[in-house]
Amino acid sequence: MSELKEIWYAAGCFWGAQKFFKLVDGVEFTEVGFANGHTDNPTYEEVYTDTTGYAECVYVRYNPEKISLKKLTELYFKIIDPLSLNKQGEDVGTRYRTGVYYATKFASKIPQSPTEQEDLAILKEVFEQVKKELKVDSIPVELKPLERFCPASEYHQDYLDKNPGGYCHLNPELFHYARSLNSKD
Repeated sequence: MSELKEIWYAAGCFWGAQKFFKLVDGVEFTEVGFANGHTDNPTYEEVYTDTTGYAECVYVRYNPEKISLKKLTELYFKIIDPLSLNKQGEDVGTRYRTGVYYATKFASKIPQSPTEQEDLAILKEVFEQVKKELKVDSIPVELKPLERFCPASEYHQDYLDKNPGGYCHLNPELFHYARSLNSKD
């Protein structure tokens, strides 16, 4: 078995993003939480104030023999509006900003994590592809190293699995799409 890899995606509300990525073949583990803020161990209520600097995100651990970082990131762009700043669906605020955060030695939860430069090159390629498709020079989607990740409380983990019919800004068709993928590149 190959070494697992990791990536963090901020896609607006983290409930739907977690459900989507859990359905993708090759994703071994997901966890919702908060990325790249400036306080220690924030609560959901604190992040909700938009004063902590955190974005809701989902941590994704995946098997690169089943799905590549490039494919995962292309899928990520299918579940967000890459032209929307601090808003996805009806969710508004800096906590709902979009972003892709790659592993650093500081942030890595996996001892044999891929190098920052390899991941960054792949991510930049996908970002350029999206900008070209949209015919724009820039998109308000962050691309940064992960500086800090704080898991959300158990209440928020797998929320849509525990609460079928719970609020989600993602179109339910995206979940069907994720299930139907043959994610081998």
